[in-house]
Amino acid sequence: MVRGKLVVQLVGAKGLENTDFLNDMDPYVILTCRSQEKKSTVASGKGCEPEWNETFVFSISEGAEELFLKIMDSDSIGEDDFVGEAKIPIEPVLSEGSIEITCYNVVKDEEYCGEIKVGLTFTPEEYSEREHEEEENLGGWKESSY
Repeated sequence: MVRGKLVVQLVGAKGLENTDFLNDMDPYVILTCRSQEKKSTVASGKGCEPEWNETFVFSISEGAEELFLKIMDSDSIGEDDFVGEAKIPIEPVLSEGSIEITCYNVVKDEEYCGEIKVGLTFTPEEYSEREHEEEENLGGWKESSY
């Protein structure tokens, strides 16, 4: 069973399509791994070449396959605009331990619309026999008074 912490280093992006017509967009990223969701700060006025240099930590367990990065443009009026998304398979980082900062394609409507730079590090969690025993004893038949 794979368990541990996935550290995501969100560096920046380039070549993004500007969704604001009158001024530079204010991009941010929503990072999702299974049911866990994190949000970067808004790179105010940074336009098509934002830099975040932020780190996020996700708890990884069996079945986690991809990290989704959804780039949005923060708008003060109306809804935020969808800029594009990237899907990063996490299997390579689970087996290698880390992946240096790499550019991943950002797509929108199945078309290339820029790149996002991300570094990944996985730290496995030790699965002890004691934890296994505790899991088996939680509310199981061994606890029954009948």
